[in-house]
Amino acid sequence: MKTNIGISKENRQQVTDILSKVLADEFVLYTKTLRAHWNLEGHDFHTKHIFFEDHYNAIKRFADSVAERIRKIGHYAPATMGDFLNLTHLTEKYGGDNTSHDYTAALLEDHDAIIQFIRENIAKVEEDYKDVGSADFLTGLIQEHEEMAWMLRASIAKA
Repeated sequence: MKTNIGISKENRQQVTDILSKVLADEFVLYTKTLRAHWNLEGHDFHTKHIFFEDHYNAIKRFADSVAERIRKIGHYAPATMGDFLNLTHLTEKYGGDNTSHDYTAALLEDHDAIIQFIRENIAKVEEDYKDVGSADFLTGLIQEHEEMAWMLRASIAKA
């Protein structure tokens, strides 16, 4: 059945293109956070193991919400590793050690990159593409990533 939500087909496609990149970023970040959870070593293993588990569970929920937002505006979500790697702004590469500091610093960079991408696109989604619902959704998502980035940043702050 045709999607008739008061947003043109062309605008819904533009919003979907942005949301698809956000979904890819979320999925890559989810995978990288799993890596940190699985491979972490060090004196703070237990605490950070739980910390990273909390984060990957939250990011998994974010990814699901982005995919559902894409469906709500009448499109299909990308759903293969190839799609995600082609769409993401992040790199799947990791060059650090298996320490909480290195993982935290790498994940913080990714959260910051997602925040910046969303921030650059919220006004476009709302004003250019006339999708207030997706703009509001992205505003909530950026707040979630800002909180996670704050926690990561505070974890590696110098005393």
